[in-house]
Amino acid sequence: MGLSIGIVGLPNVGKSTLFNALSEACNAEAANYPFCTIEPNVGVVPVPDDRLEKLSKVYGSKRIIPTTLEFVDIAGLVRGASKGEGLGNQFLSHIRQVDAVAHVLRCFEDPNVIHVEGSVDPARDAEVIDTELALKDLESVEKRLQRVQKDAKAGGKVGEQAKAELVVLEKVRAGINEGQTVRRIPLTDDERAVISELFLLTAKPVLYVANVAESQLAGAETDPLVEKARAVAALDKAPLVIICADVESQIQQLPVEERADFLESAGLAEPGLHKLVRAGYKLLQLRTYITAGEQETRAWTIHEGWKAPQAAGVIHTDFERGFIKAEVCRWEDLLKFGSESALREKGLLRVEGKEYVVQDGDVMHFRFNV
Repeated sequence: MGLSIGIVGLPNVGKSTLFNALSEACNAEAANYPFCTIEPNVGVVPVPDDRLEKLSKVYGSKRIIPTTLEFVDIAGLVRGASKGEGLGNQFLSHIRQVDAVAHVLRCFEDPNVIHVEGSVDPARDAEVIDTELALKDLESVEKRLQRVQKDAKAGGKVGEQAKAELVVLEKVRAGINEGQTVRRIPLTDDERAVISELFLLTAKPVLYVANVAESQLAGAETDPLVEKARAVAALDKAPLVIICADVESQIQQLPVEERADFLESAGLAEPGLHKLVRAGYKLLQLRTYITAGEQETRAWTIHEGWKAPQAAGVIHTDFERGFIKAEVCRWEDLLKFGSESALREKGLLRVEGKEYVVQDGDVMHFRFNV
């Protein structure tokens, strides 16, 4: 579906190290100086889903194909980025193009890795980034206001629509001037729809990543710096994922058969990257349905609330255009009873029509005619 999450933060917080761990194929340079990543690097990352392997055994599938999520490594922002400092305008345009933001906060001390602000403080760092993004949003709102103010003087429907938009824009401008990001301004769904075409930076969904040192992992949940990061995330009612980017990078460099032992020695149940990818998937309100057979077991990404024809269209537009029906069962039922024929006997293999809202974990076969 081409949905992407931009990895943002100040320089030297671990963004590129994290990105490299996320996508081994994309070798973003990780260096101890600002602006080492000027062009955004893009990595297509598999979404961890242990249901696929289990279902592949039921069907005897020859291959497993997970769904994916796109991450974009965006160079570090600094104070003054909204005015062009540190190639800020270029970086801000990269953020505008992504669907959501993963904001990396440095929660580790290391005298060998410089901090552009001179000390480690995730709350302050988050405020620096939010301020720069909000100032850029203010520019966008001001430009739109100038145009809408002229349209509001017109008569008829054009004038009425412009007046309604004017109210929303002035509310957003006032909120930004009071130091709020757009996502923290209390707006109705209709009001947010009015400003959606502006693609405001601080209106994007956000999740936070607390990047800690390996020595902090065992006590990360109560670490003072992580607590500061958690308080920032709470302001946005956003998820916080605790990760040691260095450890994640080490995991990716190991042969697959050695990773489980390494995780155990580090006291981790699974790679932190898995938590990050799943958090990003949930943040974008995405869901997974599955197709399975002898050739392959495959995951497909859809938006929450999509109906069966839309879901079918992810495979091919002809599936949506000529949709007739879908045979649907639950992945849990397949594992429990072992085959579609057993589900059919028990009435657990359903036939659904065009109004069926696809659920996460549905196993589906589509019937279509074009």
